[in-house]
Amino acid sequence: MRWYLTVLTKYAVFRGRAGREEFWFFTLANLIVSVLLAVADRLTGADWPAGVGPLPIGPIEGVYTVLVLLPTLAVTVRRLHDTDRSGAWLLLYLVPVIGWLVLLVLNAQAGTRGDNKYGPDPRPAGLAASTL
Repeated sequence: MRWYLTVLTKYAVFRGRAGREEFWFFTLANLIVSVLLAVADRLTGADWPAGVGPLPIGPIEGVYTVLVLLPTLAVTVRRLHDTDRSGAWLLLYLVPVIGWLVLLVLNAQAGTRGDNKYGPDPRPAGLAASTL
């Protein structure tokens, strides 16, 4: 929960770095919330009938998705910065499947140790020196 709130407090912060823990726990929390909201859409009858709605998600989940879009993009850019890559790599999201897989691999990689051109190492000093 802490990492989820950390990302939300940096709602539109695209500078700096985000460690794997911050990125992946936020992503996991996002997935869980999205599934719960999709279930809520379904149980309340608020979901779109198949092939009728403008999106394949219900309105409750849709509102949530719009609200977390900017922090999701921001934490992804900060995660790329941690691996010493430009936020421009985020454009791979526009390449279906292959681009998503490349970003999955890049976001799973360990960040650069110590400071890089995007800022200080997001890991605590003791962990930054370890093999994590």
